[in-house]
Amino acid sequence: MNVKILAIESSCDETAASVVENGRRICSNVINSQIDIHKLYGGVVPEIASRRHIENINPVIRLALKEAGYTLEDMDAVAVTYGPGLVGALLVGVATAKALAFSAGKPLIAVNHIEGHISANFPENPDLEPPFAALVVSGGHTYLANVPEYGCYDIIGKTRDDAAGEAFDKVARALDLGYPGGPKIDALAKEGNPEAIDFPRASIADAPMDFSFSGLKSAVLNYMNSRKLKGEAINKADIAASFQAAVTDAICSRAMLMCEERNIKKLAMAGGVAANSALRKQIENECKKRGIAFYCPSFIMCTDNAAMIGAAAYHKYMKKDFAGYDLNAVPGLGLTGGKKN
Repeated sequence: MNVKILAIESSCDETAASVVENGRRICSNVINSQIDIHKLYGGVVPEIASRRHIENINPVIRLALKEAGYTLEDMDAVAVTYGPGLVGALLVGVATAKALAFSAGKPLIAVNHIEGHISANFPENPDLEPPFAALVVSGGHTYLANVPEYGCYDIIGKTRDDAAGEAFDKVARALDLGYPGGPKIDALAKEGNPEAIDFPRASIADAPMDFSFSGLKSAVLNYMNSRKLKGEAINKADIAASFQAAVTDAICSRAMLMCEERNIKKLAMAGGVAANSALRKQIENECKKRGIAFYCPSFIMCTDNAAMIGAAAYHKYMKKDFAGYDLNAVPGLGLTGGKKN
């Protein structure tokens, strides 16, 4: 059985479409990014993002089908991100997917964006099968989950306040590095000393697997303000390196603790912040020490894309977990347990 899914992603500032076969083979993966537009404003402007999605979504879908060598009629289903994300941006993708599915008489599959990030590991790692541990580190979400089977998630830890990606963007803004903040800090940190400043690694007494990055962000801002008031020089590279080290230490320590306590031997990392070079290196090294198989998507698959949505949708297709035409965007959607076979 060869299941072909047309997947659509429009949760933030990338308009993307992809054709994925059997959840593993990427036939096309077209991404139209709006970074050059939004960096003028220091971050994503929701209204601009929505309008750009409207302009780009049909050409992006046509190109994805063309590159894959298929037509809409060849598809077995149409999948779309329905949350979390910016409501206006999500609605463009959801409305388009519903129209395409209805017009072609194809099943409609609703995909959680966070589940899509986890599933980004499948096309590039043929040997990755559940059970495994998942670490999601993105602009708006930080999760630790046990994945006993496809589409099922046992949430072990999550952020209590700012997600890791939010902290990167806010600190980058304070350092006048521009948008997007994550890659800017990653690059600047290579020039600094990660041990120059002892920024805090927050821990939560009643939830050792949970994350908190708000205090770290405040510590960076307080450090910079204190130096300015005293007329002391600010070494941006040292700040970036020390901040990044605090984030990676917090994430890595919890991921290793989860794997050790639950005797998990496979860890899959995903999300935009998974592209951070220091985080990838640290977690890979710690996994090697413990005999844990480490999986992480390529850089392009870490960012928002539709191939990851198609990979996640395949397993919903096999369970006949289809959505109705009353499907709506859910901007505040979180990662939940999912459906078990």
